[in-house]
Parts: sequence; C-alpha cells; structure tokens
Amino acid sequence: MKNAVNMKVLVAVALLGTGLLLSGCKSAPELTQAKAKALIQAKYDQTPAVGVSITVDDLGLKQGLTAKYWKLTKVYPNNRWADYTLTDDGKKALKLLAGGEVIQWRPDQNTAAHFVVVTAVANHLRVKDVKDIQDEILPAVDTAKGAEFTEAVNMDGVPDALQAIAHNPGNKLSTKRQADFSLENGAWALHSIE
Repeated sequence: MKNAVNMKVLVAVALLGTGLLLSGCKSAPELTQAKAKALIQAKYDQTPAVGVSITVDDLGLKQGLTAKYWKLTKVYPNNRWADYTLTDDGKKALKLLAGGEVIQWRPDQNTAAHFVVVTAVANHLRVKDVKDIQDEILPAVDTAKGAEFTEAVNMDGVPDALQAIAHNPGNKLSTKRQADFSLENGAWALHSIE
C-alpha cells in the first residue's frame, strides 16, 4: 500500500512538472495575412522607387498621339514606317526605354510593332492579395512560414492617359510571388521573396 501511495505521488509530481514545463514554453506568435502584408510592403518601401515600364503597341501609339505625348514628325515612303517625337508634355510624363526623344515606328509584316516607355513618376511596388499562410521548411531556419501574394505596380501620380496605355494588352502590371518568413527572437521577419 505504501508503494502505491508513493507511486501516485510520483505520478502527480511528474504531471505537475510536465504541466509547468509546458506552460513555461512560449509558442510562436500567429502570422496573420495583415502582418505578412505589412512585412513585405516594408521591404518594398525600403527599396528605391522606380518608374513603370509600359509596352506601347499600335493602340497605345494612337492613345499617346491623342494625349499629346508625342507627335508625328516623319512618314517614310512605304507609308508604314514613321518617326514620332516626344512633346514637352510627353517628356514630363515618360521617357523612352531606348533613350532619346524620337520613337522609330517600324512595323513589319510578321510582327506587331511596339516600343517601351517608362513613367517619369517613380513609385514603390505594392502588395495585394496575400493568400493562406502555410508552414514552410527553410534551410537554417527553425520555424518558417510562407505565403503567395500579388506584387503590383503602383500608378499613383501617373497621368490618366498613360495609365490607360498601361492597361492595354501586352502589359503586365502584377505578378504572383512567394514570400517566406522566419521566426527570429520571438517575432516574424521577412526571410525572402521569390
């Protein structure tokens, strides 16, 4: 009987010790979609702001003429080729990716003509649509999570006519990305963006 009482006391002490040990362990804080978005956006806000690259096709060429971003300065004898020169309004709103201020419009019969402009307004990328956060396994990281999100260009301050050109087919204004997070000193930190 004495052994049974001692055994019960030992079991009770063991359970109590286990309970105290477990209650003393801190679990990882929850990584919410809002917190993940804030961590990614903070990273984007730390990088230099950039202009948005916009591919201009035949429709965009016409829209740019209407908006007076460029003007027709030369038509070639084949009546397909032309040169367009940036106007003062165009120089304020954009720059040509190829440099200079003359657009050499050279469509051929096999491919659609296009050129690329970059907005004069520089902005930071924006984070949208952070998806469900999942547990991850990362090298040299004890506790990790990951989430898909949408990275989008920021058109704040870009003139409406240039935004309309940017929304034409052929332009990619958002990209799906993967963010990985690591638990560091009890708080979540952005580990990497792929």
